[in-house]
Amino acid sequence: MTHRSSELSIAFALLAAAAAFTALPQPAQAQAPAASQPTAAAAAKTGLVDVTGARIHYQLYGDLASGKTPLLVLHGAFMSSDAMKPLIDPFAASRPVIAVDARGHGRSGGVDGKLSYDLMADDAAAVLAKLGVKQADVLGYSMGGSTAIALAVRHPGRVGKQVILSGTSRLDGWYPEVLAGIAHLTPEVFAGSPIETGYKSLSPAPDKFGQLVENIKALDATPFAYSDAQVRAIPGKTMVIIGDADGVTLDHAIGLFKLRGGGDVAAATQGFLTEAPKARLAILPATSHIGIMAEAPAIAAMVMAFLDDKAPPPPAF
Repeated sequence: MTHRSSELSIAFALLAAAAAFTALPQPAQAQAPAASQPTAAAAAKTGLVDVTGARIHYQLYGDLASGKTPLLVLHGAFMSSDAMKPLIDPFAASRPVIAVDARGHGRSGGVDGKLSYDLMADDAAAVLAKLGVKQADVLGYSMGGSTAIALAVRHPGRVGKQVILSGTSRLDGWYPEVLAGIAHLTPEVFAGSPIETGYKSLSPAPDKFGQLVENIKALDATPFAYSDAQVRAIPGKTMVIIGDADGVTLDHAIGLFKLRGGGDVAAATQGFLTEAPKARLAILPATSHIGIMAEAPAIAAMVMAFLDDKAPPPPAF
């Protein structure tokens, strides 16, 4: 296999599987007993928010007047909010969930313009404002994880807790081989794939899939970095989750965890935790960037404990 075909294989596996992960079987060890499986979320209410250069589509599950903090869900590149259902359903059983189609993705417009994390963060903030949500917890996957960080930096009052699922605060948080593979993508690589067919079935501009490919390539070729000071200053608590074979480097995930208050020496030296920590880190074994989405039940269980601010249980001795 040539170097270029290897890069293409990496990028295609990374991105094409993202659009189809809802069909992946859930690992047996991650499944809860049948009686405790969450039921599918009720049909979502949908809407559009006019922003600069686009109309942004959102789905709303549950009642925003319930008094419970909503969870904002942000998907990855080439995906849509529909593809996040394996994570939406468990959370929608206990709290309102707002899922946004990123600019140029899913049912949202704006494919003719450039993408940036700042712009997508502003779009998400506009959705929250439209819905009258003063503050939401945020879960972002991959591209959505970086958007979640941008949202917390640019609109700190809108964000409570953050869950960064295989996302980065800087472009160099990705393995360079992954970025090199994305740089070589063409629309033809996706011919007949779930990414292409999904885009054409949902998009208000179904004939512009090629433009979306160029937008993602440009996004992943443009250096960005939220500074250590900016990341430290984000209010609220943070949970960082990656796979041990992720496209996001382990060093970056651990660094992000530390910037958000993880690695507390005092907590480590006492041997046990008496209160919920400011930051949590989960590195899932034998798990890739795409494979992490097959772990939705396990992720949901960990994240629910984080969102509910549960302290770790004491040992039974």
